[in-house]
Amino acid sequence: MVVLAGCESTSVRDAPPVRDKRERAQLQTQLGVGYLREGQTDQAYQRLTAAVDIDPTYAPGHNALGLLYERLRQSDKAGAHYARATVLDPSLAAARNNYGGWLCRRERYAEAIEQFEQAAANPLYEAPELTLYNAALCVERRGDTDAATEYLRRSLERNPKFPQALLKMSELSLAASNPLSARGYLQRYLEVGSHGPTSLWLGIRIERELGDKNAVSSYAMLLKSKFPDAPETKKLLASEGR
Repeated sequence: MVVLAGCESTSVRDAPPVRDKRERAQLQTQLGVGYLREGQTDQAYQRLTAAVDIDPTYAPGHNALGLLYERLRQSDKAGAHYARATVLDPSLAAARNNYGGWLCRRERYAEAIEQFEQAAANPLYEAPELTLYNAALCVERRGDTDAATEYLRRSLERNPKFPQALLKMSELSLAASNPLSARGYLQRYLEVGSHGPTSLWLGIRIERELGDKNAVSSYAMLLKSKFPDAPETKKLLASEGR
């Protein structure tokens, strides 16, 4: 539910000398994000803390530092930097998405949804389908599956081929006792994604509801052969009485 965005990353290398404070902060942030993507948290910390020291008003630097603190399991610091980024630049949709996820994990649902909605409403945001998907997960977490379904529909309106939303919509359709719709969404997912334990177990449950024993056997064989140690395989074996 987090986005490494708000700045462009560069290859990890020493930054050339620059004079402008904002430009220096931007370069340090770019380098820090590059290190973060490579899993080099020490170097990322040095660059990103330097960025906000150079220019404390540079919102993408605070957003990236929030991501780093989440990686380091320093949640309170992460939330503070996400919040700071949204104040400094209310149009930074990536920061709003990340802050929304942070708020949702703390069960501050109304505040989280507000952040997600504002991010999705930004016409310049490149990933509104991701934010709407995150909103769906958030409202599902508080037990509102109807709202979750609506957010997933909105996500798919923005990007009809968004795999995560298609798979989740299949899952919710099955839970709502609509296996035909669930099958349709799973088929759409497979046009853009690949099978994993989650999708195979979902397919088994869908086809059991629809009475297609051949499809059940096919999904079950794939799950057992490709993912023998997955939790979903254990559920399958338990359901078969093994």
